[in-house]
Amino acid sequence: MNPTLRLAVFALLDKEMNNHGSWCGETHLQKATFVLQELLGAKTGYDFILYKYGPFSFEVRDDISLMRANGLIDVIVRDPQYGPSYVPTPFAEVFLQRFPKTVEAHHAQAKFVAENLGSKNVSDLERIATALFIRKRSKVKSRERRAEELVRLKPHISGPDALQATKDVDVLAERSKALVMHAHG
Repeated sequence: MNPTLRLAVFALLDKEMNNHGSWCGETHLQKATFVLQELLGAKTGYDFILYKYGPFSFEVRDDISLMRANGLIDVIVRDPQYGPSYVPTPFAEVFLQRFPKTVEAHHAQAKFVAENLGSKNVSDLERIATALFIRKRSKVKSRERRAEELVRLKPHISGPDALQATKDVDVLAERSKALVMHAHG
């Protein structure tokens, strides 16, 4: 995907996440972008590695900076005890209008991610995104074994929480099938 279209998809995702009550800090945008790309098949082309708090992309971090520099998102402090939130600017809406085909092609996917992740906190997002990382990149098929792998990779996550995250990812994968087939068909 060309870099400008990728920013349009990212701006759309930020808008949808904000519309669905997300804190929209960097962690939220990192994990939401990972789910958009890995679960729903959006061809954003970000490279993700498993990092301290789950899947992470340095390119997503760079695009957040680029969007700030280009006036597509503003930083607000909702609570000084937590990190900043990224909210779309009025210019972001004008920018998105320049790419109607890209917005149309990704709107349902971004909305799905926002509806399912928007209310999650960073701990929930870490568990879910890491469980998806394991599901997509591991040969382990059984839910219980994937939960064990999640605990092995993230020892601070309890067994019951890992199993719940693995179940949640399986449910999201099942619910997203129609969107994935629509995007590829």
